Amino acid sequence: MSATGLTLTVVGGGSSYTPELIDGVLLRRDRLPITSIRLVDPDLARLDIIGKLSTRMVQRAGGGIDVSWGDDLTAAIIGSDFVVSQFRVGGQAARHRDELMGRDFGIIGQETVGVGGFAKALRTVPVALRVARTIDELAPGAVLLNFTNPAGLVTEALRRFVPDVTTVGLCNVPWNIRTEVAEALGVPFAELTLDYVGLNHLSWVRGFRVGDADRTNDVLEGLHAQLGKQAVAEDEPDWDSDAIRVMRAIPNYYLLYYYETQTMLRHQSCHPTRASEVMAIEAKLFSMYADPALDHKPAELMERGGAYYSDSAAELMADIHGDTGAIHIVNTRNNGAVPGLDDDFVVEVPARITAQGAQALPTPAMRPDMDALVRTVKDFELLTIRAAVEGDVEAAHLALLTNPLGPDASDVTKVWRRLVEDNKDFLESFSDVVALVGGVADV
Repeated sequence: MSATGLTLTVVGGGSSYTPELIDGVLLRRDRLPITSIRLVDPDLARLDIIGKLSTRMVQRAGGGIDVSWGDDLTAAIIGSDFVVSQFRVGGQAARHRDELMGRDFGIIGQETVGVGGFAKALRTVPVALRVARTIDELAPGAVLLNFTNPAGLVTEALRRFVPDVTTVGLCNVPWNIRTEVAEALGVPFAELTLDYVGLNHLSWVRGFRVGDADRTNDVLEGLHAQLGKQAVAEDEPDWDSDAIRVMRAIPNYYLLYYYETQTMLRHQSCHPTRASEVMAIEAKLFSMYADPALDHKPAELMERGGAYYSDSAAELMADIHGDTGAIHIVNTRNNGAVPGLDDDFVVEVPARITAQGAQALPTPAMRPDMDALVRTVKDFELLTIRAAVEGDVEAAHLALLTNPLGPDASDVTKVWRRLVEDNKDFLESFSDVVALVGGVADV
């Protein structure tokens, strides 16, 4: 990695998130000397809007960064120092179908967990591997930051099948938790450390320290008090104080789908899909982005979700470039950090960041309840990866059966047929199966 003149390539550069990323890069120019940003995306109409906005943002910050965009992945990757992956195969329309499929079968259809996460993984893994192999060939020294969901599962596939590419999986949730708790305690963000363990969107914060002081009880009691004051019926499901007392930890928001499944099913039954909400938000955002007078990240982008994505992604790149040894919570190879889990499992834990990527830090073993859920979901991930890479229908069936949020055994083949039909344009590993949809009972 060169000392100056870094090149950043963003795969999925037409995403509504991109201005967030550009903003994070511009705020760290003293530590992250990027002089070229390449945006690549098959949606050229969206990409042109994002490219022009990104250029205006750079100009407002004083220039010095060349912004280019197009749909040629090879040209974008050549010579890159960092590659950020944030693409969505099939767009929000595919996400909408995933959510509806879950509702039709009475199960969770969210984009990263349950049948929705499974469908998204099958669409995504082959493309993610193609991106990584292009990096391996054309930019072998580049670091790949994977923000593409389901982030943990995709990172697992990348590290197993393209191991020579330095890959770090990224999620904004740990950063959000740390930010919110630091604000609640009134302490600087940098002084707060988290005892954080699990998988992406399946994790717990077991402890909090400020310097040498253990503040775990303060945080948990503060959360109990906050939850106790909340209205019983809020529009968005949340934890209650009894749940936190039972878990004796702060759970990742996405654990609501596992621990409060019936609540989440009731919520999805009487609300529009999140995909439809995002499509409306993005329509508004892109209308704003297209305004030639706009030269900054608009506040309305917070409605899209992914808060603090720019901070987590840009700070991670800066610390890799600076070989700082800072601690970030990321998705990386376990290497014995979490006792009892296989070394080659990708986990979401605190890791030391250097120019070589992320090295997971040793952490106490998980309690049996956490360990059991993590192992089950990891088995689901590995079956899903096998299905996505090999076009293995049996592995796909077993993945659905293994997923704690999956269908009943009697519905597995029905869900699979529906999934294939809904995604026939995107399941490149299952081309033979797609050709048989509607004519064969056991696809």
